[in-house]
Amino acid sequence: MSDFDVIVLGTGAAALTAAVTAHEGGARVAVFEKRGDVGGTSAWSGGQIWIPNHGLPTPGREDSREKALTYLAALSHGTILPEIAEAFVDAGPEMIDFLGKCSPVTFDCIYNFPDYHSEFPGAMREGGRTLECHIFPFGNLGEWKDKVTVSPYWPDNNITVGETTLGQPVPTEIDPAEKQRRRENDERGMGQALIGRLLRACLDRGIEPQLNSRAIDLVMENGAVAGVKIETAEGVKTVTAPNVVIATGGFEHNKDLVRAFLRGPMTKTVAVPENEGDGLKIAMKVGAMLGNMREAWWIPIMPMPESVNGTGLQLCTWERTFPRSIMVNKKGKRFTNEAANYNAFGAAFHEQDVSAFQYANLPCWLVFDQGYYSNNPFVGGLSDGFEHGMRPPEWIAAGETLAELAEKVGIDAAGLEATVKRWNEQVDALDDTDFQRGNAANDIWWGSPAHRSSRAATMGKLDQGPFYAIPVESGCLGTKGGPQTDVNSNVLDTDGKPIQGLYAAGNAQASPMGMTYGGAGGTLGPAMVFGYLAGKHAGQRKGRA
Repeated sequence: MSDFDVIVLGTGAAALTAAVTAHEGGARVAVFEKRGDVGGTSAWSGGQIWIPNHGLPTPGREDSREKALTYLAALSHGTILPEIAEAFVDAGPEMIDFLGKCSPVTFDCIYNFPDYHSEFPGAMREGGRTLECHIFPFGNLGEWKDKVTVSPYWPDNNITVGETTLGQPVPTEIDPAEKQRRRENDERGMGQALIGRLLRACLDRGIEPQLNSRAIDLVMENGAVAGVKIETAEGVKTVTAPNVVIATGGFEHNKDLVRAFLRGPMTKTVAVPENEGDGLKIAMKVGAMLGNMREAWWIPIMPMPESVNGTGLQLCTWERTFPRSIMVNKKGKRFTNEAANYNAFGAAFHEQDVSAFQYANLPCWLVFDQGYYSNNPFVGGLSDGFEHGMRPPEWIAAGETLAELAEKVGIDAAGLEATVKRWNEQVDALDDTDFQRGNAANDIWWGSPAHRSSRAATMGKLDQGPFYAIPVESGCLGTKGGPQTDVNSNVLDTDGKPIQGLYAAGNAQASPMGMTYGGAGGTLGPAMVFGYLAGKHAGQRKGRA
């Protein structure tokens, strides 16, 4: 008899969802994790999931299966298979209902958060598809409460996204006393709440992740999965099972795989360092067909001193959407809609200057003025103790004039001055005729919450010196290519046939989202849905012996 019925590799949202689901199907489940803690990049995330037509209360937001499929088809560019889109849309509500009934993993809707491509057919312009978990008390995890990895990018993890300016149409501050109570009781939100609840669901079933256990090979018998070879501190061991779910994350920290597969430059990532493509490589060894390998969950990233947050990196999300800022290349020219969603923005970094044989928009900079910084001290890692009118830290390049700033950082001064002049004229008209910044609901939502009724949320003049510039690089949250799967998340071979007993989900799977990103939670939503489908199918193939 096999050691287990189902082996799950990884402990992110996809992996833990698969483990719970397989157990409920009657399977004996084991979970192995490469790191010395639980949660992977999921635990570092905002913890939202994007699930169309989920069935939870969304006052004034009418969604449907047809709308969701229309939206995904409109975004596809031929990279989203219709049957996979249907599997995602159909299984999403089922997964939400399943977890809600058998585990502490329950969700509420952040129903004002618009889809990222809100002007496309089938989009929910007013929001309704983004969900998140309640705050979760980590004391409920017992001895496991300190074994969940904590994000260096979300140091304040005692709130939910719905409580931030991004989750509220009219932002309100959380009661400081409530925040202090949460800290004292170790109550966490965002990715911590999601992983904490999923981990609790596993522990309730006697499924304790085995840490510091790296999968290095699959064991195959007659073309079917028979187990996994696991590397531990004590050496390599073989664990047998007829079903294996690969949910080990992407390959963003493997320079050789990044160079071999990604469509453009990717110099920075905010994923956990252990995401080196382990699952991808073991699937390739047994003949898995690959898909979506060119793509990542793209995001602009600002490098900065490690003294700021310990990582030397900061996501460039809302910073580039606020008024009084633009982004320019070395010619001093704007090159895209700065307020576009971060995944779509990544494509601007891949544009070629074919004459110079260079990437046209790298290097580039976020340029802003003193008026911007006086209202947005979070740029550069400052927020507490900030005084209005204070200047940025010295590592942020500054110039009393645009020309002085341009000379310091290597931007064409005449080009920058002309660009800012044109931008300021467009701001006067509240109409960006060059790149349509502010036309989409997403642009306005991510901009200043003080102006959510107009393009002024993201359009503002640069006319108050000094002026500042921060370099921005092409980065990613994680890669999104891997083994191709069918509607059950069963890995396919190079002939398009299922490899018996092998499944993939999350960033270890050829993403069901193709090259796009539907809305906030667009990474974790499909990850959990296909983790659910993998666990469901694997649990049905082999029940408890």
